[in-house]
Amino acid sequence: MIIVMADNATEQEVEGVIKKIEAEGFKAHLSRGVEKTIIGIIGDERRLREAALEVLPGVEQVIPILHPYKAASRSFRAERTIVRVGDGVEIGGARVHVMAGPCAVESREQLLTAAEQVSAAGATILRGGAFKPRTSPYSFQGLGEEGLKILAEARERFGLKIVTEVMDIRTLPIVAEYADIVQLGTRNMQNFDLLKELGRINKPVLLKRGLSATIEEWLMAAEYILSGGNFDVILCERGIRSFETYTRNTLDLSAVPIVKHLSHLPVVVDPSHGIGRWKFVAPMCRAAIAAGADGLLVEVHPNPAEALCDGAQSLTPENFAAMMEDLRRIAAVLGRQL
Repeated sequence: MIIVMADNATEQEVEGVIKKIEAEGFKAHLSRGVEKTIIGIIGDERRLREAALEVLPGVEQVIPILHPYKAASRSFRAERTIVRVGDGVEIGGARVHVMAGPCAVESREQLLTAAEQVSAAGATILRGGAFKPRTSPYSFQGLGEEGLKILAEARERFGLKIVTEVMDIRTLPIVAEYADIVQLGTRNMQNFDLLKELGRINKPVLLKRGLSATIEEWLMAAEYILSGGNFDVILCERGIRSFETYTRNTLDLSAVPIVKHLSHLPVVVDPSHGIGRWKFVAPMCRAAIAAGADGLLVEVHPNPAEALCDGAQSLTPENFAAMMEDLRRIAAVLGRQL
């Protein structure tokens, strides 16, 4: 539930409500809007019915949240969340940020070449997997910590933020040490122990939608992170499994406006995994911006034919640069920047 404070509520009254919530064993999330101050209550609200919050000084209204996801809902926070990634990068605002790079860090030369090329084309965030979850145990699994060090070097050389995937609780500390954004992949969307740990870190989290997850299940996964105290969550639509076999997955672009209607969290789209064929990545990027996406996650490889994973869905640097020019024009029509 949320508590709406009266317009003339004092700081002491706001603090008094927060102390009452915490004394009952809940977490309080304070949100100050232009017109209203709202306090969100995180926890099992059924235990709070006897707390008589409406009679506390300064309280205007107590509103229950009917969705199973509480902190992720628009009822909890009416304003859009802006996730700040270090200095200069804000996801969820007027600018559409493009996260680009290879599926996996294969070598220092490959990653630094890709970083230079995507940076020159206008990307602000470099993607690359150091730990790779693969369907086959015989496929390339990533370089591990060495890959993280190469990503960090690229960040220093080209001024890009980096996003990379965490696979389990064991590797979370080292990934969080290097990454600017910690990515949780589709296979781990309902890894609840890992979601809880991500709620305790002080880093933005990119949460990919599960292969067969409904929108509600996706938002409930985000709720685990938010309930742990980490509100810097970015949702990522990356395609869902359907009966169609021509594409790798079915990219659900309808999820973008729907989720932005239901939740205050920013939404980015990964058309590379959603389509699985490089020829269709650019059209889906254009469509994603038109649908209201706050960012894009695109695979770019210096030589896709020799990529150790996902070469078929990776753009060449030349194709990526041409696509970025198209995206700038579309973003401008919609009153956004790229």
